[in-house]
Parts: sequence; structure tokens; C-alpha cells
Amino acid sequence: MSTVFPFSAIVGQEDMKLSLQMAAIDASIGGVLVLGDRGTGKTTAMRALAALLPPISVVEGCRFACNPADEANLCEECQARAPSETLNSVSRGTPVVDLPLGASEDRVVGALDLEKALTAGIKEFEPGLLAAANRGFLYIDEVNLLEDHLVDLLLDVAVSGTNVVERDGLSIRHAAKFLLVGSGNPEEGELRPQLLDRFGLSVEVTTPQDIDQRMKIVRLRDEFEQDKDAFVAKFKSHDAKISQQISDAKAILADVEVTDDALRTISELCVALGTDGLRGELTLLRSCRAYAALQGDKKVNTSHIHRVAAMSLRHRLRRDPLDDSGSTVRVERAIESVGLAAA
Repeated sequence: MSTVFPFSAIVGQEDMKLSLQMAAIDASIGGVLVLGDRGTGKTTAMRALAALLPPISVVEGCRFACNPADEANLCEECQARAPSETLNSVSRGTPVVDLPLGASEDRVVGALDLEKALTAGIKEFEPGLLAAANRGFLYIDEVNLLEDHLVDLLLDVAVSGTNVVERDGLSIRHAAKFLLVGSGNPEEGELRPQLLDRFGLSVEVTTPQDIDQRMKIVRLRDEFEQDKDAFVAKFKSHDAKISQQISDAKAILADVEVTDDALRTISELCVALGTDGLRGELTLLRSCRAYAALQGDKKVNTSHIHRVAAMSLRHRLRRDPLDDSGSTVRVERAIESVGLAAA
């Protein structure tokens, strides 16, 4: 297994790091879309966060990483084994799966195992990338260049949390619940609105212009490349602290209160921005709750709303031909219009 750059050693890009932590705390927020320049730590941050998360418990021998504590959602293979044998569990690191832009549909959803079919005449399903990503991260670099048929496929699975394969005489259904993380450069093409709306959070990253910060980033990366084990050990305690904060936040998440006043402010902000539907409000509410939990607070307040509003709503705005301001600027103006105090 390759050594992962420590999450706590990533300099700057605070919105990106925060959005990934919140999505890890509450998966119902949805995925994270990171748009911006190449070489700004997008992939590094995602892999570093996954390394911080506690191991997941899976049914031993299960090809779909079934959760032994969730009997209602066991795959067909585990259900067939359950009546006659005890399903033992094993621990496994949180999976991180890359979805290549040129991947075939069979590679993504799974297909007939041709080798067994041809050599032994056995008709058996070979799981795809969606199965490998179950209960982990599915990462798509240059997501704005993803082919339309794969976009449609991902939308179906993202909505249902289940991958259904009906082909080659096979009928397979298995859980496919993952945190979708996409990155890309908006100058190379835009995302389809349907996929864009499925990302809970959207952040913008830019190449740092501060000379001291650039020097620090380069020195840290160079130090990591020179001796990875020593570098990881240097930041081990810092990463452990972040990991504990995420675990603590998960533990108190359900107890974080969202008052009517806070919810009214959230709704007023969405109305001021003219967001379509109520998905923006739901995402902002969940993001505020996750951020409050991360801060150790038991009640959502205006500072929480102010901090996460832009990343929850900037990608849900309608285009205004009479306003060439960026989406972040429009969110900030709406925040001022509803009298929301800065954090």
C-alpha cells in the first residue's frame, strides 16, 4: 500500500478540507465537487482524509463489502450464506476507488466473468468499480469530461444506493453507497446540471499566490518525497487529532439542534438566491449540523450558516445574464441581504 500524504500537512485550501470532513461526518450531505487549477492538492486531500477514517467492518469473504450489522441490506450471496453459517466480520480500511474517464460500463457496474464462463462454463458475476467503492469514496478526476452514459449510470445509483445489473443472463443487485468526490477544471467544460445537483458541496480551489505559502507547500512535499515514513510520523499526532474530531462529531451529530430561527435563516437565504427546489436547503441544513458537530457545538447558529453557505449553494444558482458576478460573490451578497452576521 502506498504511503498517503498526511491530511494535517496540507497547507491552505481550508474550504476543500472542511467540505471533505463534513461529508465524512454526514454522508447524507452528498458528494463533494472540487473545481479549480491542477496541482492544488485535490486528489491528495481526498486520499488523506480517507486514511484518517476508522476501518469499516465487512462480512468476511463478501465481494460487495456488506455491513454485517445491516442484515436488511445484505447482498444475495450473504443472504444465501446466512441461514446455514455465521457471517464473520473483518476490518478493512475505507476504500478509495478511482473511476477513469475511459472506463467501460461493464468495468463500472460489473459484468459476466468471461474467463470462468469460457474455461469452466460457469456463469458468475465479476464486480465492478461501484462494488469496490461501496461504503467508501468514488473519485472522478476531470469529472466534467465524464461521458454521458456514465453520468446517467452514476445518477441512477446515487439516487437508489443500489447497483442493479441485468445482462448476459445475470440478475445482480448489491448495495453501492459511496461518497462521490469529483474534481475538474471548469475551463475544460461544464458538468451536466443533473450531475452537478447531486453533489452536496462545491468548493473552488486556486493556486496560492502568497510566496511564503508556496515555499512552505513545496518544502513539505519535498520532505515527504525524501523520507515518507519519517514525514508521516512527524504529523501522526496531528492527524490523530483530526480523526478523533471526526469520530466525536459523528457521535453527537444526531443531538445537534437546528432551531426554527436557524431554519428560517436557511430558507430566507435560499429564497434570496432563487435556488430551485428544496435540495439546497436540506444540504445547507445538514452541512450546518455537521460543521456544528465538528466544532463540538450542540446547536446550529448563524456563524455555522455563514461558514458553509457558499459551499452548499454556489453550484445551485441559476445563471443571470444581467449579473456576471461569480457564484461565491452572489452568495455573499445574499448573506448580507438576510442580515446574516459573519463568523
